[in-house]
Amino acid sequence: MTDLLRGRPSRPAHPAVNAATGDAARSGAAASGLPHGDAPMARYSRANRPAEAERGGVAAGDGSRGDGPEAAERRAGRRRRGWAEAAGLVRPAAGRLGVALVAGIAAAGAAVGLMATSAWLISRAAQHPPVLHLMVAIVAVRAFGIGRGVLRYAERLAGHDAALRMLGALRVRVFRRLVPLAPAGLRGFRRGDVAVRLAADVDAVVDLVVRVFLPIAVAAVTGLAAVLLVGALVPAAGAALAVGLVVAGVGVPLLQAALARRADARLAPLRGALAAGATDLVHGLPDLIAAGAVDAALEELERTDRELVAANRRSAALTGVSAAVTALCVGLSVLAGLVAGAIAVRAGSLPGELLAVVVLTPLAVFETVAVVPVAAQGLAAARAALARLAELTNLADPTPDPASPAGLPPPIAAALRPVVALRPVPARAADPSKPSGEAAGPKRDRIAQDSASDAEASRAGGAAHLGGNAQPRTAGTDGPGTASGAVLRLENVTAGWVEGRPVVRDLSFEVGAGRRVALVGPSGAGKTTVAALLLRWLDPAAGRVTLGGVDLRELSGDDVRRVVGLLSDDAYLFDTTIEANLRVGRAEATEEELFAALRAARIDGWVRSLPDGLGTLVGEHGAAVSGGQRRRLALARVLLAGFPVLVLDEPTEHLDEQTAGELLDDLLDATVGRTVVLITHRTDVADRVDDVVVLEQSRPAAAA
Repeated sequence: MTDLLRGRPSRPAHPAVNAATGDAARSGAAASGLPHGDAPMARYSRANRPAEAERGGVAAGDGSRGDGPEAAERRAGRRRRGWAEAAGLVRPAAGRLGVALVAGIAAAGAAVGLMATSAWLISRAAQHPPVLHLMVAIVAVRAFGIGRGVLRYAERLAGHDAALRMLGALRVRVFRRLVPLAPAGLRGFRRGDVAVRLAADVDAVVDLVVRVFLPIAVAAVTGLAAVLLVGALVPAAGAALAVGLVVAGVGVPLLQAALARRADARLAPLRGALAAGATDLVHGLPDLIAAGAVDAALEELERTDRELVAANRRSAALTGVSAAVTALCVGLSVLAGLVAGAIAVRAGSLPGELLAVVVLTPLAVFETVAVVPVAAQGLAAARAALARLAELTNLADPTPDPASPAGLPPPIAAALRPVVALRPVPARAADPSKPSGEAAGPKRDRIAQDSASDAEASRAGGAAHLGGNAQPRTAGTDGPGTASGAVLRLENVTAGWVEGRPVVRDLSFEVGAGRRVALVGPSGAGKTTVAALLLRWLDPAAGRVTLGGVDLRELSGDDVRRVVGLLSDDAYLFDTTIEANLRVGRAEATEEELFAALRAARIDGWVRSLPDGLGTLVGEHGAAVSGGQRRRLALARVLLAGFPVLVLDEPTEHLDEQTAGELLDDLLDATVGRTVVLITHRTDVADRVDDVVVLEQSRPAAAA
């Protein structure tokens, strides 16, 4: 989920990988003279990147999973907030739910009326009365038979309409809540678990209304009416029916809920754990194979699956027991009605043709009440889902917007204009040793097409080095997307993903408008944390980050991200066409503008050569294209969005040296006129940018 929202996963590394790589990490720590927890890793899992390796050990959720009274109070508070949110969700659909409830009661009443009238009609017809004496009953049977089907259809139509509307509204509400939380607010939540909460748990909450409350309400009203009907004919039979209905509709569900609470409450977390484990296994399979940890990961997944199967079996067994008890109540109620009715007939207090009504009516009533135990069992799962959703949606926003956000500075706001024509980039001479094109494939990290290398002609000034509070130099331009007056500044910034564990300390540097600044440092030095600060995915614990002289905390996050865009090394490509992926950057772009962005990213020739052109599917996570092509498509998407300020986070990672160099040149060529922050661990970028900031061990140091 977090990949979709921010382009960064937020889960910890798989435990099997941690176990397999523990010795290597300890060896690295010993060699560097650092404690094991501070040892920088030459290459570490993408799962740890958002927190710069300092987030291990953070408990999932909000840390309130303990067994103490405070934890119990927090859980109770989450449940109360969950019920309140569910009630708020019902209000807009109350009208449709009311229609469904009335139609359901009427349909159940029609079923009981059909049974009772049919029983009387058959008994009375056996006495061979004049046919006119039976006409009312005959018409009533037809009316009840037709009405039951029509009313049941109306109930399902209104109920499902309300359910689907509630489902869409709740899922959108949860998704919108997730957007400002990621990535800093979702630390400790695994991607698969978040996906299950967004899908299965939301479904369970909607089921709470449609498959729990509605059936119980219908059964209660219908059962009461049936008891009054039978009791009016034979009081003893009515009392017996009332006892049977109470046992089947109240006692069995309460007992079942008490027995199933633990099993059903574990179903939602186990589903989340299974989905998260499967996601980790699929996405982390290459690393697991390399670490020899596949068997351990499979064993962990199988253990979770066994626990889920056992919980489902316990739930199914309880369902079977409740069904058996309900069937027993039906039989006893019918038998009691038969005995009491026969006594009443012999005593002359009940006409003989009504005996069938007393005996057969319970059959129709219990058909309605039989769903109550199942509904009560679903209540436990819905309560667990509500608590899990409340745990997610009640997380504190790590970057809350101010009550009255400040507006963007006028020079920056003026730069936010659509990019209609992109600046042309110089063509690179063709290399005769390379083919003119290659077929797209997931195993190729080279892009064979016309590309460029003359970046120096588009940049002014040589390399400089900024550290501490050095003043930037500005070089404004007039091209489209120019960040005229847009200066980013970090002033004595201390920040981290976990409170009390800063990743960067006392960091200060400036980025002038139209300048290219490289942020260089080893893994774990805090480069990605700085990127998160610039995009306001994270707020500093001390110091401030300004845009055009305005503290980012005084701006809304959306306004900041209208100005500052990100191109990460793992930029996400959706499993759709090239055109649809590009339109994520700008939905209303014309085809000419799409190809202009592709041309600036030096990939238009390849796209035109494809049989389906812009309609070519890129596969899941861009699996149908190479790594270099994936980055160029992501670059075209970012250029199309027209961000005045671009943060390029390790854009050449995992590419071979030659391809990485060519791609970096093309990136800088395509972003001429924009303010660029290039985050990289490469140390050979000084001649390609205007300024360099070096981060070492979480502290800035001037470049040599």
